[in-house]
Amino acid sequence: MKPRRRARTAIFQALFEADVAGHAIRLCLRRHLEQLDLSPTNQAFCERLALGVSERLPEVDDVLQEAAPEWPVGQLAAVDRNILRLAIYELLYDDRETPPKVVINEAVELAKSFGSGSSRRFVNGVLGTVLERRHELLTAQGQVID
Repeated sequence: MKPRRRARTAIFQALFEADVAGHAIRLCLRRHLEQLDLSPTNQAFCERLALGVSERLPEVDDVLQEAAPEWPVGQLAAVDRNILRLAIYELLYDDRETPPKVVINEAVELAKSFGSGSSRRFVNGVLGTVLERRHELLTAQGQVID
């Protein structure tokens, strides 16, 4: 498995644990990173994304709710919810070093590995909506985009 995919897996697992068990995100992430041999660059990537999702969780969940209005965020499967949180944060709020299509593909791969039979289609559909509305979403939040 490529280092960035392993990193995203660790981020997802930490977000999932923090969400479901109520543990502090820093402790969850530290525990998951201890199990991996990641470069300092990839460890920093993990910390930036996991802490970023945690810090912007209300905004990320608002975007998720808008993109999937028939599914209240709290009623989504925890796996799907946390995969989507990670990908939405990366698409909208990260420094955009990763192309959007790669972010979506990585989220779909996480959904294949950890989700139900319909997770990959759901994740792909929600993120497609977010990507289509990316400019509008960022503009509404007062962010400058390229």
